[in-house]
Amino acid sequence: MTFSPAAADTIVTYLNDTDTIPDDYDVIFTGDLGSVGSELLYKLADERGTKLRGRHKDCGNMIFDPNTQDVHAGGSGCGCSASVLCSYILSEMDKGNLSNILFCATGALLSPTSSQQGEVIPCIAHLINICRG
Repeated sequence: MTFSPAAADTIVTYLNDTDTIPDDYDVIFTGDLGSVGSELLYKLADERGTKLRGRHKDCGNMIFDPNTQDVHAGGSGCGCSASVLCSYILSEMDKGNLSNILFCATGALLSPTSSQQGEVIPCIAHLINICRG
């Protein structure tokens, strides 16, 4: 399962709705797409005319070491995004190193019944703009 399509749609739609571009933000964070999902995010955003590479950081990629841990497709989106937001992002904003970010949390609408019946698991992405005032 990858949350990349939901994240790409949410981010690109937000940028279009607010008439902004990735360079207007210090960083665009996603929950936990992993390295595989991040590459897919770039491809999907590129197809819609938005270049995220170089402006995007994935919370899962920030936590896990790709050289020693096999997490190519990510871990827990809610765990990674909450950990990075509370330990790194807010600290960097408090220090003045970050002042305007997009934070796109990703997740799945899990249902044991749907999963057991072989149904598709819908993926979601919620985005907030956090500014240091």
